[in-house]
Amino acid sequence: MQSTQPSNRGGPISSETRINDRIRVPEVRLVGPNGEQVGIVRIEDALRLAQEADLDLVEVAPQARPPVCKLMDYGKFKYESAQKARESRRNQQQTVIKEQKLRPKIDPHDYETKKGHVSRFLNQGHKVKVTIMFRGREQSRPELGFRLLQRLADDVSELGFIEANPKQDGRNMIMVLAPHKTNKTKPKANA
Repeated sequence: MQSTQPSNRGGPISSETRINDRIRVPEVRLVGPNGEQVGIVRIEDALRLAQEADLDLVEVAPQARPPVCKLMDYGKFKYESAQKARESRRNQQQTVIKEQKLRPKIDPHDYETKKGHVSRFLNQGHKVKVTIMFRGREQSRPELGFRLLQRLADDVSELGFIEANPKQDGRNMIMVLAPHKTNKTKPKANA
């Protein structure tokens, strides 16, 4: 049986900043274009002041009582905030985790090849997740995988250190190696 009563739940909360006529409160705390405090004014007066100054009325603190609004050029504000966000993303360091898979009974030549890959990744400043895959009866001998991971960590110790110690995860044993901070070179951009 369905209820005919309206639900008390409101619509989705918008994260979009409200400007000008979208501000639906009787009064606001107004901040001028140069940051000066105007005070608490009626919304009609605030909109009139914004129109006279050829600016937008932008709600900067909607949670405050009454909400805080500022007179500003909204298009310029959005552009500058997008520029700041882009600049902060550009300065961010991307952490890349490369993976190298081994088996407990690995041939010496294959081990050297895998060790070379791990060394190259660490030289490029990437973290390396080394996974040892156990099959069949190998699962009853996890110490073989542990010794192999320790040997690999010792062989590349001048390039990196163990960030996450070896641990058994089902049929796999996983260890994470990270490059030393002083050794880190700039990772190559993917072209």
